[in-house]
Amino acid sequence: MAGVAPVRSSPDGSGPAGRAGRAVGRALRRPFTVTARGIRRATHAHGAGESGLGRLIELHAINGAGDVMITVALASTVFFSVPTDEARGRVALYLAITMAPFTLLAPVIGPALDRLPHGRRAAMAVAMLSRALLAVMMSGAVATGGLELYPAALGVLVASKAYGVVRSAVVPRLLPPKFSLVKANSRVTLAGLLATGAAAPVAAGLHAIGPPWPLYGACAIFVWGTFAALSLPPKVDEAKGERRARLSTHEPHSRKPGLRTVSPSVLCGLLANASMRALSGFLIFFLAFLLREHPLAGQSAAVSLGIVGVAAGVGNACGTAVGAWLRARAPETIIASVLSVTLGVAILAAVFFSGLFMAVLAATAGFCQALAKLSLDAMIQRDVPEAVRNSAFARSETLLQMAWVLGGAIGIALPLNGVLGMAGAAVIVAAGTTMAVRGRLCAPRHHHPGSPHPRVA
Repeated sequence: MAGVAPVRSSPDGSGPAGRAGRAVGRALRRPFTVTARGIRRATHAHGAGESGLGRLIELHAINGAGDVMITVALASTVFFSVPTDEARGRVALYLAITMAPFTLLAPVIGPALDRLPHGRRAAMAVAMLSRALLAVMMSGAVATGGLELYPAALGVLVASKAYGVVRSAVVPRLLPPKFSLVKANSRVTLAGLLATGAAAPVAAGLHAIGPPWPLYGACAIFVWGTFAALSLPPKVDEAKGERRARLSTHEPHSRKPGLRTVSPSVLCGLLANASMRALSGFLIFFLAFLLREHPLAGQSAAVSLGIVGVAAGVGNACGTAVGAWLRARAPETIIASVLSVTLGVAILAAVFFSGLFMAVLAATAGFCQALAKLSLDAMIQRDVPEAVRNSAFARSETLLQMAWVLGGAIGIALPLNGVLGMAGAAVIVAAGTTMAVRGRLCAPRHHHPGSPHPRVA
């Protein structure tokens, strides 16, 4: 049109069109950059950035997001897509093919990683990358639910647990000055929970596009995690002065330090935590099938499961936050108290069985499990000799994972009777409560933090 000059950008992009384009780009990027900066400030606060703990917190968040993507994909295949009886058989098969071999492999993972103390970053990177590749492999079978899905699921599970074992051993090496191990573990755990909660609706949206899409998302997340693991500080791989811990010893006169060379309250606390982890596995599987068969009043099975799942997640997050505030205050008392509370709620749920009590039990179990685990971490930090402390964390995490497997198997095998299930939950917690009370009675009375010679049992 005559008389109208065209809008041109100069070669260096300083013209009106270039400036407008950059402004639009900044506006589109701003929500993401502001969010990223906020997350980075939170994860790197109080010296966590300088020590490297902030990077581990972010790595664990990536791990949680990737795991929930795979969980959503598998749940749609082995649980929601078939009738209840067939779904129960598929999940039992999933446990048999994936969990049972892991129960045999778990005692091997810890010692194998102990022999590679200088490869912790590489071990976590391999765990991430292997899950990325296995997610792609599963994407072709997830729609049909064929048996070829299960060996890949086994690989994902083993890689996930191997990452967890290494991560438990790494945290003590990245503590900022005047930063307790309980506080560090609570930050790492809370980051994983928040990432899981944020990624779950994304995974559900991807599944709406198609069954393989959550697995594609998991692949991308775990590739990101591979690079994040390799970017951890080099001191993660340092192992000067470390030795391997044992959960028990048949050589009472051995000079090698193990968990029995300190207060027996550590062992009692570990067994009490194992009962809480078994309760978690039991409730996940038992309530999943019970609520599918008998959903909450006026709700669908999926909504019912969501309500109970959210209650458990909120309880776990609150327990983690409270644990960070309590830090290392009387850990034996905390463990005995939270297990007693859980036992009381489980008994009430069995006597006055209802949907409300199921949700309350799930929230209580999540809250108390988080507090009990953080208290166990404090006990290990206090009582286990430094030379074997990292290995002790790895071994204890392996035992807790095996307890979760056992609890899940009980949940699958038990008849779908609500009162019977809640009674079974009470029995599981009662065993742990006994050990927790015993640990409280055996608690050291005059321990001085930082003492180079922990009390011998």
